[in-house]
Amino acid sequence: MFTQEDIKQIESSGLEVCKVETYLDNFRRGFPFVTLSSPATVGNGIIRIDENTRHRFVELYEQVSRQKKVIKFVPASGAASRMFKHLFDCRDKLKDTTAEFEELFTDVRLKPVSDFFQHLPDFAFYEDLIRIAGPTEGYSSSAAIKILDALLNNDGLDYGSLPKGLIKFHRHQDQPARTALEEHLAEAALYASDRQGNALVHFTVSPEHLEKFRERIEAVRQYYEKRFGVKFDIAYSVQKTNTDVIAADMNNAPFRDSQGRLVFRPGGHGALIENLNDLAGDLIFIKNIDNVVPDRLKDATVIYKKILGGLLLETQQEVFGMLTSLENDDLTGSKIVEMSEYCRQNLFIAFVPDFHTLEKAEQVSMLKKALNRPVRVCGMVKNTGEPGGGPFWVRKPDGTVSLQIVESSQVNIEDKSQREIFSRSTHFNPVDLVCSTRNHRGEPYNLPDYVDHDTGFISIKSKDGRELKAQELPGLWNGAMADWITLFVEVPLITFNPVKTVNDLLRPEHQP
Repeated sequence: MFTQEDIKQIESSGLEVCKVETYLDNFRRGFPFVTLSSPATVGNGIIRIDENTRHRFVELYEQVSRQKKVIKFVPASGAASRMFKHLFDCRDKLKDTTAEFEELFTDVRLKPVSDFFQHLPDFAFYEDLIRIAGPTEGYSSSAAIKILDALLNNDGLDYGSLPKGLIKFHRHQDQPARTALEEHLAEAALYASDRQGNALVHFTVSPEHLEKFRERIEAVRQYYEKRFGVKFDIAYSVQKTNTDVIAADMNNAPFRDSQGRLVFRPGGHGALIENLNDLAGDLIFIKNIDNVVPDRLKDATVIYKKILGGLLLETQQEVFGMLTSLENDDLTGSKIVEMSEYCRQNLFIAFVPDFHTLEKAEQVSMLKKALNRPVRVCGMVKNTGEPGGGPFWVRKPDGTVSLQIVESSQVNIEDKSQREIFSRSTHFNPVDLVCSTRNHRGEPYNLPDYVDHDTGFISIKSKDGRELKAQELPGLWNGAMADWITLFVEVPLITFNPVKTVNDLLRPEHQP
């Protein structure tokens, strides 16, 4: 299938030929759908924490975390171009028509563009924009084009190609406007600093944006360190080339460019499990780059980060204690029953039905396997119709069920029973989690060992005017963490404020 030149190209990217062949096999056979057993709901897989317990978890986190190495991990490599898609479309339409600016907005589909211009002064980047585009009193088609060019083009603000982290999101009273990445620095200072006052933040970025990230951080670092009384330790990583996935043509053969070379594409955010695997942290918080709020609304975010962290620390203490006990040979039958019940009730781990009739050695082996895994505690908000994954009980091949975050693309919606289960989901995954990636001996887990490789995704893209099949690796918080110990916790909706389009910045939560 591959020429010697192909093999050189594959190996130069750090890939192995057998791995590339596996990806091509995935195109041919596709990925199996998951089998939903039921939605995870409050009382059935989702934990609702009462006020007293919240206080206890916050106190535990504040006492213990400052002795730990806490890292805030922010996937920040995504481009912001999708934020501005409707503005790109409008600019193209304005350039191709002789219609007056106002005439265009009789089309209800262009209302988001009308809202953008009507509320232009309310955006945090407004002052930067008018310095380039000039005054914005009244609009004509030519004036609108000038504004959009100044916003989107690389000789203006370049927001059409910058990553979201470098877009100005929020105004703050008596402070400079903040980009999304700066809001993450402010967050880190409030819940992720150690006893020496060091706050560790790790951004994953695209190679082409790495220098701009560094420049922005260095420009503002001193200001935020002084404001919050911390010292930032900032690290960056890029998606590894050995996680790229070969593209296929519509016949599932390797897709080649005009020079006959193989085409590889980034493997999606699931590839970042390798970046996460490289971090030497005790507690790692993960949150998307665009889910931030101004300081006036940060209290809820900070409190619930500490609650999730406190629950993780308490769980970690229990799990580590059981693993230590399991390494001794003097366990009684009652102690094994106690451990299995803790796993069922507190960790949502289901053992085979005949577990209690098995020999002691086999029970101990099952308990060790169930407990000796990375742990994640995931916040879940009530479902308000946002697109994305949700919490479900998924049936495994051995007949047991486990808690998983499932995307709609993983579900066979044509199957009436699966569609009905999916429709009953009450909560949504906002990508708000804290992870423990070391075992009871302090040794790091090898995180790729816990990936479910059958949960990838295939989509249709194009290159050079030709269609191709692209494959994404199992998502970072989906299949890439499928075999982790997983706890779902209900968190308030105010902790979830994503910015998917630029007009989301007009929501009250993002305004001063």
